[in-house]
Amino acid sequence: MYRALIAIILGASSLSALAQMTPAGLWRNIDDKTGEAKAEIRIVESGGVFSGKIDKRLGKDVKPDDTCDKCSDERKDQPILGLEIIRGAKKAEGKDVWEGGKILDPENGRNYSLRLTPIEGGKKLEVRGSFGPFGRTQTWVRVQ
Repeated sequence: MYRALIAIILGASSLSALAQMTPAGLWRNIDDKTGEAKAEIRIVESGGVFSGKIDKRLGKDVKPDDTCDKCSDERKDQPILGLEIIRGAKKAEGKDVWEGGKILDPENGRNYSLRLTPIEGGKKLEVRGSFGPFGRTQTWVRVQ
């Protein structure tokens, strides 16, 4: 009886740990240049494909009516709050890495190749945007 109870508790705790090892959730992005929190991004999964929208803006110079005036696709002139900035990421086979998607930088309107890697047991997320051999990585912190 006690062994069964312990097995259930351990099983449940390991499942919740596994659930956290995905990019799905609410993340606070930290600017890799200034170290300041800029926004909270909610990443969701649908049919094995991950996307993410800006849920909350945190910068000190943020205006609620800011739009993505530098975007060149259907997101041009759309409000930055609620803007989909992550599209099409899928789990790489055999690895805890999600890639193949794109990430938009609303400040310059550019789309970059995307790689998402949960670290520290899913408490943080390495977000790498790249264009050819060039790129940069930010570490986002899980909010939920």
